[in-house]
Amino acid sequence: MDLFHYVPKAKFGQKHLLTLQDYTQDEILTVLSTALKLKSDMKRGIRLPLLFGKTLAMVFEKPSTRTRVSFETGMYQLGGMALFLSGKDIQLGRGEPIEDTAKVLGRMVDGIMIRTFRQGDVETLAQHAGVPVINGLTDECHPCQALADLLTYYERFGGFSGKLAFVGDGNNVCSSLLVICTKLGLDISVACPAGYEPEKKYLNFALENAKRSGSRVVITHEPEEAVLGAQCVYTDVWSSMGQEEETEKRKAAFSGKYCVTEKLCALADRDFIFQHCLPAHRGEEVLPEVIDGPHSAVFDQAENRLHAQKAVMTLLMGKA
Repeated sequence: MDLFHYVPKAKFGQKHLLTLQDYTQDEILTVLSTALKLKSDMKRGIRLPLLFGKTLAMVFEKPSTRTRVSFETGMYQLGGMALFLSGKDIQLGRGEPIEDTAKVLGRMVDGIMIRTFRQGDVETLAQHAGVPVINGLTDECHPCQALADLLTYYERFGGFSGKLAFVGDGNNVCSSLLVICTKLGLDISVACPAGYEPEKKYLNFALENAKRSGSRVVITHEPEEAVLGAQCVYTDVWSSMGQEEETEKRKAAFSGKYCVTEKLCALADRDFIFQHCLPAHRGEEVLPEVIDGPHSAVFDQAENRLHAQKAVMTLLMGKA
């Protein structure tokens, strides 16, 4: 597949990025193709002002290094500007109704990126803002991360055949990977402890997608089964933001068996890549020799957040 020269089958029809389940395979490929072109331009010193004069409101109820820097830098490189709004500046659901916040922001900015807890807050913003809304992360899903992950996968393998193995908590990152892999026809195996399986809604999405794309979905409690023959081995922290009270319980459930080691990775494809959305806890979900080893693609992933999100912003905000 030559994704760089991908020709969309239909006009890009999305108004928001709330979850990748809303996107067709064609629309996802369009985003990834656009990201590759924007990345190529940047590496050659070309920065097209595709969003000149436009403003993105960045709402953060959950802090993040990568999300803030990638969106803010991306808007600057596209000729626009980003406005940072912390949880102290804007408190969704506390005081002013979300609907009012959406209507006010929608009259002043050209797009809204929100990183928050509740998926419903993102959807409510999209219903009332009148401008594109981008999900920068919720407790349910992390679509921008998954786009960066599959962009990285494509750059290494030149297509979307093979298998991605996710080892650890069936969290928001896992949910978005289930969706995007099955949209694109990539097999995905998830290994997690009992009680920490992916959310049923997103697993069902993936199973339905897989029927159409021909990909295979496996949920197991055995990391060895998931990793066997995989082109990509992926993990994430055992306790996400907002789960601090569960840290010790989760460590007990995940420790040892669900740590990505060199021994576990030896079961993967010879040329596998290791992915992690960061920040990582070395010695817990992954050992240093893996994340800092020759197969690691974690910093390519981190950079690709910038390029994938620039593509999303260009496609959504560049219409008007």
